[in-house]
Amino acid sequence: QVQLVESGGGLVQAGGSLRLSCAASGRTFSSYAMGWFRQAPGKERELVAALTWSTGRTYYAGSVKGRFTISRDNAKNTVYLQMNSLKPEDTAVYYCTAQVQRAGTYDYWGQGTQVTVSS
Repeated sequence: QVQLVESGGGLVQAGGSLRLSCAASGRTFSSYAMGWFRQAPGKERELVAALTWSTGRTYYAGSVKGRFTISRDNAKNTVYLQMNSLKPEDTAVYYCTAQVQRAGTYDYWGQGTQVTVSS
């Protein structure tokens, strides 16, 4: 069984920074890709950033490009999301996710961590 545990959320003023962490565990954990989604109240869940494990290739949503950076620590099976220049519209629950059983399908999810950006 794979477990994803997020940490690092909180309350920050607009213009500030936060770093989210996602530690993956489980028997012989490996994944095709890992990513961060977010969901704000009344809105659909959206993919914010993703990283392909084998190539290190990254994807960013247009709304966060240039402000957020996804990175990894292979030895720790951990993925990070560095969020800079935060805006009130970045307020959401952020979920870590992984493509484990099949490439292209996010099949494991963390419990979510709240990020609140005050104006």
